[in-house]
Amino acid sequence: MKVSNTTKKIISNYTHENVGVRSNLMRILGQGKLGGTGRMIILPVDQGFEHGPDRSFAVNPAAYDPNYHHQLAIDAGLSAYAAPLGLLQTSSDNFHGQIPTILKINSSNTLATTLDQAVTGSIDDALKLGCSAIGFTIYPGSDHNFSLIEEYQSLSHEAKAKGLAVVLWAYARGTSISKKGETAMNIISYAAHMSALLGANIIKVKLPSDFLEEDPTKAAFENNKIEIRSLKDRVAHIKKVVFEGKRLVVFSGGDAKNDSALMDEIKAIHAGGGNGSIIGRNCFQRKREDSLALLDKMIQIYKSK
Repeated sequence: MKVSNTTKKIISNYTHENVGVRSNLMRILGQGKLGGTGRMIILPVDQGFEHGPDRSFAVNPAAYDPNYHHQLAIDAGLSAYAAPLGLLQTSSDNFHGQIPTILKINSSNTLATTLDQAVTGSIDDALKLGCSAIGFTIYPGSDHNFSLIEEYQSLSHEAKAKGLAVVLWAYARGTSISKKGETAMNIISYAAHMSALLGANIIKVKLPSDFLEEDPTKAAFENNKIEIRSLKDRVAHIKKVVFEGKRLVVFSGGDAKNDSALMDEIKAIHAGGGNGSIIGRNCFQRKREDSLALLDKMIQIYKSK
C-alpha cells in the first residue's frame, strides 16, 4: 500500500469518520498501480444480477468463473474489486488480502417490474469476507427512492461503526425522468450531491451528458451559465457539487464501447479532476489479454500529470 501526501490530503476530508473507515479508504487509494495518486480504478462485477449471466459473460466464457474477475483485478493492478455476496464467497479465500474488496450489498434484476433493489448481503458478511467497504445502490427519481435511502442509512451506519467504508451507486431513474435524462447534467449533479449529503465515502455516478432534463434544476444551469459543453467541464462540475471536491467520485464505464471512445472518457475524467473509474463490462467482456492492455492504458492516463 502506497501512502502519499495526495492521499493524506484526501483522507483529511474524512476526519468525521472513525480510524477503521479512514484506514480502509487509504487501503483502496494506496492499492495497485494507481496507489498514492488519488485516482482509482475499481472492477465491479454485479452485472450477473443486474443484466443476467449470459448477457454479461457469454461473450467471454471465462468470465462465468468468479475467480476470473478477482484475478483480473489483481493482475491489472487495480484499486479494488466489487461484487455481490456469492462471487466473493467463491473467490475471496483464494485471493484474500491481495486486493481490497467491496461487497455490493443490494441488487436488482431485469426480471423485476419495479425500480427497486433488494438487500442481498449483510455487514457481517462483508467483515467475514475481509472487505474494505460495502457498495449500495439508490435510484433518485424512483418511487422507491425514499425506502432505498432509509435502507442505505441503516446499513451505512452499521458498516461505518464496524470500520467499513461505504460506496454509493447513485443512478437517477424513475417515471418522471426520461431515458436521456438518466445521464442529463442537471440530474447527475443532483444525484451526486445527494450522495454526498447521505454521507457516502465514495460516490459512483454515470458520466453526464450535455443534455439538460426538463426539471426545476434546469434553470439554475441556464441562468448561472454553468459550463457543460465539454465532458471535462461536466466532470469538474460533479466534483464541485460534492462539497467542492471533498468527496471521492468515480464514474461508471457504462455500456461496452470501443477503445478510442473509452480513452476519450478517461482523459476527460482525468482532466476534470475526477477520482477515477468503476468499470466492469468494458473489461470482462473483452479477452483477458485485451482487458489487461486496456486497463494499463487507463492507468497510464490517470498517472499522467
